[in-house]
Amino acid sequence: MIGADLAIMTPEIVLSLFAMAGLLGAVYTSKDKLASAMCWGTAALFVIIAFYIGVTGNGAHEAFDGMFIDDAFSRFAKVTILLSAAAILAISQDFMAKSDLLRFEFPILIILAVVGMMIMVSAGDLIALYMGLELQALALYVVAAMRRDSVRSTEAGLKYFVLGALSSGLLLYGASLTYGFAGTTRFGGIIEAAQGDMPLGLLFGLVFILAGLAFKVSAAPFHMWTPDVYEGAPTPVTALFATAPKVAAMALFARVVHDAFGGVIGDWQQIVMFLAVLSMFLGAIAAIGQTDIKRLMAYSSISHMGFALMGLASGTAQGVEAMLIYMAIYVVMNIGTFAFILTMERDGRQVTDISSLSAFASKEPTKALAILVLMFSLAGVPPLLGFFGKYAVLVAAVDAGLIWLAVAGVIASVIGAFYYIRIIYLMYFGDAREGLDGKMGLVPYVGLIGMAAIIGLGWIPGINLFGIEAPAQAAAAMLTR
Repeated sequence: MIGADLAIMTPEIVLSLFAMAGLLGAVYTSKDKLASAMCWGTAALFVIIAFYIGVTGNGAHEAFDGMFIDDAFSRFAKVTILLSAAAILAISQDFMAKSDLLRFEFPILIILAVVGMMIMVSAGDLIALYMGLELQALALYVVAAMRRDSVRSTEAGLKYFVLGALSSGLLLYGASLTYGFAGTTRFGGIIEAAQGDMPLGLLFGLVFILAGLAFKVSAAPFHMWTPDVYEGAPTPVTALFATAPKVAAMALFARVVHDAFGGVIGDWQQIVMFLAVLSMFLGAIAAIGQTDIKRLMAYSSISHMGFALMGLASGTAQGVEAMLIYMAIYVVMNIGTFAFILTMERDGRQVTDISSLSAFASKEPTKALAILVLMFSLAGVPPLLGFFGKYAVLVAAVDAGLIWLAVAGVIASVIGAFYYIRIIYLMYFGDAREGLDGKMGLVPYVGLIGMAAIIGLGWIPGINLFGIEAPAQAAAAMLTR
């Protein structure tokens, strides 16, 4: 029995053993000299495991009496998490080396965070949910403050820790209420207890759990940590925060509302709609006044999480499918954007002020074109993939009868387009001034051009979003069965 359970968790076990082997290896070697090799090895292992999950995974399996679930939904989320984490590790190498931040601890902490994310999306029990969430969070608290000689990085790590602890407390309180009124921590038992007229205590438990999860996806009004942490953390860490953890948290959000509270969609739907609308508008409006591109990307992520929550708010399989497609496209757009942000330099120092992009197209037309594609996609301009992601969640909302929510999403998207177009305007029509002079390494360049190509070509008939629709549909059907 235990052997079968462990076999289901093979990817997580392999990654954990690799992390422990890396720690032991660092003890008996010169540690940081192996950091680069460890990063590349970790990225390669992530890709291999993602391929393994995608090729060998089939059906739905449970381990440890339902605490861990391996199904099409968790596999889709895990592949997205692993590939995005691998991409971030790859494009961050040059930056980490130049900034003297390439420590052997970095890839090990990323592995442990990814293991936590994988447990999160496979959780079938409130205890497993919390274990995965905290494993991810504890590793990310450390990497946020990796630049120990920087006050801003230390501040970012501390803010992330304090507010993360607050969100964990809310989630734990909600879990305790849920256990008290449902009599179990298993999602299967909770959904039975939450049928029909749900007890008031169980409703409060749902509210507190969703509030805790809203912190993790940086949905307004629980977004307050995001801009400061994005700006203060080292840029590779910011790039990581903007990709894999968002996918894990959004997938966990979907898992909880459908697996544990799928019988009372009307109760949690109102909460998710509120979070979606507030996130879309706050992110769109607050980003307009930003002068730092990392803070702008923070507010951009808040707005995009609002759109993803719009799909989830529909309460249907179509909405979950739209949310998964949206998150996959969002990750690709962010990897490409941060591949460029990582190489923004002037006189050998990193700069993140948006004004430094002025007249950039006259110096680097190819890179400027790639950024143009990514910015237009983030804004949702057709026919780029970002448009299809927003279209999917809008259609899901309309088909679920939430027309007002779809209209609000369109208005927020139009507002948000301003700050993306402002970057394009600066690059092509801004006044020539002292701008960027850094050299982009091969891997970040491939990341920028490659992600822009995916975004720019994915809509073409025959390519059809690179085939992600079918697995996203299967994943949604599995979750909402």
